[in-house]
Amino acid sequence: MAAAMVGSAFTAPHVTEFVTVDVTRTMKLVEELKQDKDLQGLRVNPLLLIAKALLVAIKRNPDINASWDEANQEIVLKHYVNLGIAAATPRGLIVPNIKDAHAKTLPQLAQALGELVGTARDGKTPPAAMQGGTVTITNVGVFGVDTGTPILNQGEAAILAVGAIKLQPWVHKGKVKPRQVMTLALSFDHRLVDGELGSKVLADVAAILEQPKRLITWA
Repeated sequence: MAAAMVGSAFTAPHVTEFVTVDVTRTMKLVEELKQDKDLQGLRVNPLLLIAKALLVAIKRNPDINASWDEANQEIVLKHYVNLGIAAATPRGLIVPNIKDAHAKTLPQLAQALGELVGTARDGKTPPAAMQGGTVTITNVGVFGVDTGTPILNQGEAAILAVGAIKLQPWVHKGKVKPRQVMTLALSFDHRLVDGELGSKVLADVAAILEQPKRLITWA
């Protein structure tokens, strides 16, 4: 882990952007999905919809899903998304990934997330599960942290940090109301991703979480 973080930090020129978003509608949708018969027994939480939002944002901005080929000095665009989920385990931080996450339905994604987290906590993640990732999510919000500046998983172009969801005063429909609010941070490799592309991806994720019906209209 130490070697990978040092290699990433001192190889890829990191840029991090931030956005704070009202996720009240997403939280309501999470509660509704928990009652859906098609999702019974599966892991349904905000991370599930954040992961789906990122997958939709990647579909709309596919150039973010790439890597840098040092030998050939060129960008390699990936036509699949192996979605990494950073997991804290007794053995340290690991980043297993969900293979072909872009092709999964919401129930399939929920099942995959549940299996990934459970396997990681049990210390049974196989090496193959930590190889071939294309983009990563790290959920620092579970520790009560607002956000951070995440370091890229080595070989990937972007990583999304998810902060804590907190009830805060927010201007909604012209009035200050208590709303569920969170801050997202997107770090990206500036060799591959310019500010415009990084901003579009982060803005798309935020827009979906603010209005989750975009999961349907933008998918």
